[in-house]
Amino acid sequence: MSREIIEQYYAAFNEGDWDRMAGFLAADVAHDLNQGAREVGRAEFRRFLDRMARSYRERLEGIVVLAGPPGRFAAEYVVHGEYLVADDGLPPARGQRYVLPGGAFFTVADGAITRVTNYYNLPDWLAQVQ
Repeated sequence: MSREIIEQYYAAFNEGDWDRMAGFLAADVAHDLNQGAREVGRAEFRRFLDRMARSYRERLEGIVVLAGPPGRFAAEYVVHGEYLVADDGLPPARGQRYVLPGGAFFTVADGAITRVTNYYNLPDWLAQVQ
């Protein structure tokens, strides 16, 4: 069942259904931002999604979900995106398109995602949007 939670989480992402996506998260979810700090809580994660939706239009393709020991999962995918509005501390946005491999690690407990750790190559993304 947990693997399906991850698959449904990404289906909601690709549909732009942030409320459904956040519904898969535990109230105290730990979210490790790529090359950034850890944020804790579903409300913080929802604010992150709103910020992302403002600055980026993204679709994940080729999603592969891998299962490890009970409650541990990983996913890899390719992000196809468009940079819409400048994000804090990043270059100006002019509708630049990018294609970027990415991945994530998850912990799932009691039917909810309790940790999401995202990774992508920031220098590669920066080179594509410069």
